[in-house]
Amino acid sequence: MVAVVHPSDQNTIFASANAISFQPQFFVSEGVYTTTDGGTTFFGSDTCSGGPSIAFHGGDPGIAIDKNGTYILTRNGKIPLYGLYSHRSTDQGRTWSNAKTITNIELERAWLGADNSPASPYYGRVYAAWVRYSPPFPTVFAYTDDGGLNWSAVQQINSPTDRNYGGSITVGKDGTVYLTWAAVTSTSPFTEKYTGFAKSTNGGQTWSVTENAFITNGIQGVLANKQNIRVNSNPQLALDNTGGPRDGWLYVITTQKNTSVAGSDPDIILNRSTDGGATWSQGVRVNQDALNNGKTQYFPAVVVDDLGGLNVIFYDDRATTSDSAGVFLARSLDGGSTWTEFEISDKNFKPSPIGGLGQGYQGDNISIVYRNNTLHPMWMDNTTGIYQIRSVNIPLSLVGVEPETPAVTPGSFSLSPAWPNPFSTGSLSGSSTTTVKVDLPAPGELKLSLFDSRGSLVREVFSGARSAGTHEFTIGGRDLASGVYLLQALHSGKRAVQKLVVVR
Repeated sequence: MVAVVHPSDQNTIFASANAISFQPQFFVSEGVYTTTDGGTTFFGSDTCSGGPSIAFHGGDPGIAIDKNGTYILTRNGKIPLYGLYSHRSTDQGRTWSNAKTITNIELERAWLGADNSPASPYYGRVYAAWVRYSPPFPTVFAYTDDGGLNWSAVQQINSPTDRNYGGSITVGKDGTVYLTWAAVTSTSPFTEKYTGFAKSTNGGQTWSVTENAFITNGIQGVLANKQNIRVNSNPQLALDNTGGPRDGWLYVITTQKNTSVAGSDPDIILNRSTDGGATWSQGVRVNQDALNNGKTQYFPAVVVDDLGGLNVIFYDDRATTSDSAGVFLARSLDGGSTWTEFEISDKNFKPSPIGGLGQGYQGDNISIVYRNNTLHPMWMDNTTGIYQIRSVNIPLSLVGVEPETPAVTPGSFSLSPAWPNPFSTGSLSGSSTTTVKVDLPAPGELKLSLFDSRGSLVREVFSGARSAGTHEFTIGGRDLASGVYLLQALHSGKRAVQKLVVVR
């Protein structure tokens, strides 16, 4: 499934996913769902209504909203109409145009990126990129400048020596287009072995291509401990467009195992670039459970929020049995060097393959978007007996950061008593938390850290610049054991400490 936020109406989010019907006849379509109240309620349909007949729809939607608010959806065709087709909607997905053919060559899926920056020379353009299922299996793209009414000719980006698979796209404020994809082994299960990268600064006329940006060891195949569901390690790409200290940084999330940073079980791995993709960091392990503990993480999705926070969601079985999964959020405030984690699902589920869609199919990806100081993760689970989309709205205040608000300047640096204290453990979707306020008499760096009773660092609650004023932080207890903790605040060479008590 995929989701995007409206460029000029932050209360509107558009989401889409494969929708499958078995009776009275089998077909695959594209569910289309919209919220106009910031995720409180959704409306839509389990089938994209754009012609021709639903019998020729093949699912695997890619979506975007252009500068005019036009919804654009691409999807695969079904035999005999193989290829990539697009539909457009000018009424928030209630009705859809007939299909527009982009290509009639078979593909796995396309991903879309909208240039919605007025500063860009290509403002309003929407790009679609995909891997073409014909040798040498290259990454290709096309674009529309008129909301999906017409598309450019398909252009090839690279000439790989190794088969390409999957990928992700994003667009910078200056109109630069960034792409990633996986290069895979030549035989089944086509395991991901490195990640490719390309960027274009002239609207796709030419591309700078790095076939092997960094080595990976992906998890393409099936998870035997989870009813043999099919999984992948398709790279997911995010860009810091905030204008902050990490503006322009690129982040790629994959799932790997048996590497220098990933253990013998699947782990979520981050690679980042601070120079526009010219060079890439070594991998950083995102999930913070013990290495080689037999726990499985998979299907990550990533977004950068307006404060420069890096947010990754993924399925994770550390809080349940090995045949099941929940959903965790990992959040970093320092560009991915350190992470804090939260369980965000209120229930676990036992994934199982969906019949009729190939060996072990459960889906290929989940999604997270950001708007108005709130994170919106979306995932699928089958707790009702069928797979449905679930979501929870997560204000940044619940994950340790509060939005900037005007305030009276305090006279001195202080750390207010946390409330409640003691507090208990729980999930973000229904947990006990504690809230603390920090008074800053002048702007500067603030570091808020949580230590256990032995003085070992447990969590960086916040580390970064803050204006003068009173700032509120909420600390969740989901991943804390019962006991006594010390909360330390550092600012301008001064230190304040208080005791927190966690109970179950």
